[in-house]
Amino acid sequence: MIIRKAYKFRLKPDHEQVAKLQSFAGHCRFVWNKVLALNLKRLEEKKPLIWYHEADFWAKLWKQSDEYHFLKEAPAHCIQQKLKDLNKAFKEGFDKKQPLKRIPRFKKKGMGDGFRFPEPKHIQVEHRKIKLPKLGWIKFYQSRAIDGKIKNATVTYSAGHWYVSVQVELDIGTPKHTATSAIGIDMGIKKYIALSTGEYEDPINPFKKYQDQLSKAQRRLSKKKKFSENWKKQKKHIQKIHSKIAHIRRDFQHKLSTKLSNSHAMIVVEALKISNMSRSASGTLDNPGKNVKAKSGLNKSILDQAWGEFKRQISYKLAWKGGIYLEVPAPYTSQTCSVCGEKDKASRQGQERYVCTSCGYEANADINAAKNILAAGHAVLACGEDALATSMKQEPLGTSNLVPA
Repeated sequence: MIIRKAYKFRLKPDHEQVAKLQSFAGHCRFVWNKVLALNLKRLEEKKPLIWYHEADFWAKLWKQSDEYHFLKEAPAHCIQQKLKDLNKAFKEGFDKKQPLKRIPRFKKKGMGDGFRFPEPKHIQVEHRKIKLPKLGWIKFYQSRAIDGKIKNATVTYSAGHWYVSVQVELDIGTPKHTATSAIGIDMGIKKYIALSTGEYEDPINPFKKYQDQLSKAQRRLSKKKKFSENWKKQKKHIQKIHSKIAHIRRDFQHKLSTKLSNSHAMIVVEALKISNMSRSASGTLDNPGKNVKAKSGLNKSILDQAWGEFKRQISYKLAWKGGIYLEVPAPYTSQTCSVCGEKDKASRQGQERYVCTSCGYEANADINAAKNILAAGHAVLACGEDALATSMKQEPLGTSNLVPA
């Protein structure tokens, strides 16, 4: 089994290298925006779009012109890769199978700056140093050894620091999980996850923890003159807070997902429709919503958990170890008794207590739901997804079993 994984490290560039990094990112951003503007104009005029090969042809002509000759400073492969990314973005924007399809947007300075070196032969890595075209050797903070064959390197800028992600290819053979246990996971807000084994993990709520600090910083930003030096300093301060929140959440999720994927050969989770669950309740002027403030707080708590990223981490980590990852329908998991199978909304007595109205079984509501999720996972393995969906009689997903933390 051949897999690809990435190692991300923070770079330690000198002043000259920082200037080059900013310049290369600017050149790639310019090419993206230039071709995007031409394509948007062609869409208005109902003309064929400029795809990669034509865009690459124009980029080479721009390098030879007096007006855009500065593009020669950036590595050619980086500009070509940025054009390929734009080409892919346009294809996905018109792909009906993409659930979140949209036309590509213009890139702004300081917002997601980055570029990729797609040619592995131009990339060298030694102890705490990486060599990149036109940048030379750059030191970085190496937290682990890089194993595998290097395929590409991506340089990004975030919250005042430059990072490099080195993607490698590994042949791990045919993995076989060392564990034999299976668990179901119920994800929530009061408890981040509840396991069918009776264990649970409390949430860390990083956004909630730094929400007041972030709000204060944003109020200060609103009082400063836009694009002034003080405004830029305050903007960087806000970016650092957002980065800290993201790092705390990512560290927590990686440690927890690694622990679970190492300990269990099969993990079953709910197929939650997070976009529906976190949809705004504000409504319109003609038809205003109800309990808007409470729903807004609930939406923040839901998004603060980042369940989608957590499930993604469990999925690929289990695949690398030869385990099984399953998602099952979410409806009725919190209303069904894990002992007798009786479905009754009245059995869910509050956020944490479950008492079956049929057999009298008492348990923590989230633990009971996790057991139902595991049983549904076994049903998928035994009879397939279609039979399970029919037996569950799926209905639109609600958020009745979630309350603000």
